[in-house]
Amino acid sequence: MKTVLITGCSSGFGLETAKYFLEHDWNVIATMRTPREDVLPRSDRLRVFALDVASAESIHRAVETAGPVDVLVNNAGIGLLKPLEGVSMESAREIFETNTLGTIAMTQAVLPQFRQRKSGVIVNVTSSLTQRPLPLLSVYTGSKAAVNAFTESLALELEQFNVRVRLVIPGRSPETRFGENARPRMQGGYPDAYAGLVNGVLSRMQQPDSGHVTYSRDVAEAVWRAATDPSAPMRIPAGADAVAAATASSR
Repeated sequence: MKTVLITGCSSGFGLETAKYFLEHDWNVIATMRTPREDVLPRSDRLRVFALDVASAESIHRAVETAGPVDVLVNNAGIGLLKPLEGVSMESAREIFETNTLGTIAMTQAVLPQFRQRKSGVIVNVTSSLTQRPLPLLSVYTGSKAAVNAFTESLALELEQFNVRVRLVIPGRSPETRFGENARPRMQGGYPDAYAGLVNGVLSRMQQPDSGHVTYSRDVAEAVWRAATDPSAPMRIPAGADAVAAATASSR
């Protein structure tokens, strides 16, 4: 029976992915900054750990407690929606510390066991914004685009150890808490010259969805494919809008 360790499982993509692997009879280690076992079904194949991917000590403790794992899913992330001129360097560092460096640190922490066993899979969840950029998201998109490049390069150096590395690239999902967790970092000023752009973007975000969106189940299925199908491509779009963005970018 195989074991998957998933970061960012308190809601959204991570939560649905944990449920999906449990449904398919895997051992699941679901990690969250603030552990909540009530969000997942009870199972003797489930363990819920505290993990802050921005903390080296927290990563070390979680990986040591987890023991051997077969698949690592780097899903934890935070959002930021703001003109660059209004983004403090503290906020920018926070985004990269979680989204980019957290992914790198978690990967680095599990690599020794994968290399020694000559098996293992790393799945990094990013965003279709890296293929179809939008305004007010430059820092967030930059943090995710960095993970794309990191993943594709890492995959080449780990081939010799039979360790696979893949990307799952979701689109926009109304089911996630992106807006909620981004809101605290949206506070504060920015030049008045951006007011029209900000109001326009926020207005469009509040309009009813066209149907071309990503659902958490789409992402869970894509992660499952990345984890279990050796022939899966490097980049796996998840969600109708992500598939459309990937098709457009390949033309």
